[in-house]
Amino acid sequence: MIEFDGRGVPKSVLVVTPHPDDSELGCGGTIAKWISQGTEVTYLLCTNGDKGSSDPSITSDELKRIRGQEIDEASKVLGIKNLVQLGYGDGELEDTSEFRERVVKNIRIFKPDVVMVTDPVRHKFYVHRDHRIAGQVVLDSLFPYARDRLHYIEHEAEGLTPHKVKTIMFWGSEEPDSYVDISAHLDTKIKALLKHKSQLSDNESENQMDDLIEAVALRAGAKCGTKYAECFRTIQFTV
Repeated sequence: MIEFDGRGVPKSVLVVTPHPDDSELGCGGTIAKWISQGTEVTYLLCTNGDKGSSDPSITSDELKRIRGQEIDEASKVLGIKNLVQLGYGDGELEDTSEFRERVVKNIRIFKPDVVMVTDPVRHKFYVHRDHRIAGQVVLDSLFPYARDRLHYIEHEAEGLTPHKVKTIMFWGSEEPDSYVDISAHLDTKIKALLKHKSQLSDNESENQMDDLIEAVALRAGAKCGTKYAECFRTIQFTV
């Protein structure tokens, strides 16, 4: 299990999610647990999810509107007060100075103890390109960009100072090393996920989604001695 302040609870967390629903799927139970214990959680949504549909009748603009509503509703279920949307198109994330600057700026604004994002390193299974780009850009943003004042020095004119994040937690990792017990919060995770109705395929029911999420949480829980858990690859920043 992860320890932060002796209670296993960070004061402030920034969750960087490539698409609407990624964060609920990867760390929704942990978010719900920590918010219930007083953690302030901010969502940084990178893309608007305007491409991921097989419906021949829907347009990107309509999908963008729907996905925006869904993540707003899911955030309310979890108790998230700060939702920042960067507005990139689905599939359009790039490892650029501009994207990195926007991530660094939000790190300096919200000053999180912990940042959570998708693991960019996968060898055994395919992963959406936006997930890889988001994970790598966020890691670079934390070390060294957000830490060193001369990176994006223009932030000082806005009253923003460098910030050193203590921990990054990657969800979706093939090699997790940290676990969070979400036994009391699995229902909240599922309720938040089910707000993303447009993400369900024609052959997928809400009950099937419930069963899938429970099965994944059971497997993680079995590895750490709890009923339900979420797992992460964690890096502690020491310099």
